[in-house]
Amino acid sequence: MIDVLYFAWVRERIGLPRERVETDAATVAELIEELKAREDRYALAFSDLRALRVALDQELSDFSAPLKGVREVAFFPPMTGG
Repeated sequence: MIDVLYFAWVRERIGLPRERVETDAATVAELIEELKAREDRYALAFSDLRALRVALDQELSDFSAPLKGVREVAFFPPMTGG
């Protein structure tokens, strides 16, 4: 089981701040494909990966990163400076 957290507009589109997901995915990209196949709201949230960032156990990562040993995956839009 992996805790999946959603922030900002990702949370708004999916309608959840977090959930526990049972997955066989080996990478973040495979996890995203599993989530997209669930419902349209997930497909919409993950439709443009260029507009998303991911953190594994609170460290920035990329979509090809392995999930082995990961406890938490967080999806969020890019941060802007100001």
